[in-house]
Amino acid sequence: MKNLSKILFVMAATVLIGCGNEKKQEENEDFTISGENTTVDAVESTLDDEDAVNSSSDSNVVEISLTANDQMQFGKNEIKVKAGQTVRLTLEHVGQMQENVMGHNFVLLKQGTNINEFGQAAAQAADNDYIPQNSDKVIAHTEIIGGGETTTIEFTAPAAGTYDFICSFPGHYALMQGKFIVE
Repeated sequence: MKNLSKILFVMAATVLIGCGNEKKQEENEDFTISGENTTVDAVESTLDDEDAVNSSSDSNVVEISLTANDQMQFGKNEIKVKAGQTVRLTLEHVGQMQENVMGHNFVLLKQGTNINEFGQAAAQAADNDYIPQNSDKVIAHTEIIGGGETTTIEFTAPAAGTYDFICSFPGHYALMQGKFIVE
């Protein structure tokens, strides 16, 4: 019975920890179950912690890791790079749903692009990874991926300025968007 209580407590703690949307630090917590003192290493992983921006050994290449999940969220809503840098962006779908149900991509739009208009047009382009044919509004984009999949693209950062990035899977652009800041 003691072991069952411990297991249930750890499972409940894991669920509660996973529900947070704030960046948290790793910490140890002591608690008591049936008179026994137990230490649990609470390693918390939030969306922001799953993403990284790293410069590779070549100072002109920046490696960006970005996650997307089954709750229609990108792991970050802001990415900063330098003009002219080679950007190697890896998108990882950390959810479990299949591509046809909860597919995600990364689409970097040119400045001045109306996100709603682009998103509506993209919804009609299922056969082209939800990128409208002959669109002059896209700087770079990944393919659509499903849960557990990863894709990487490489492109040159545009001129200094602020650009929008979205997921163009139907309806996702309303929640899945961020700013791509080029300095």
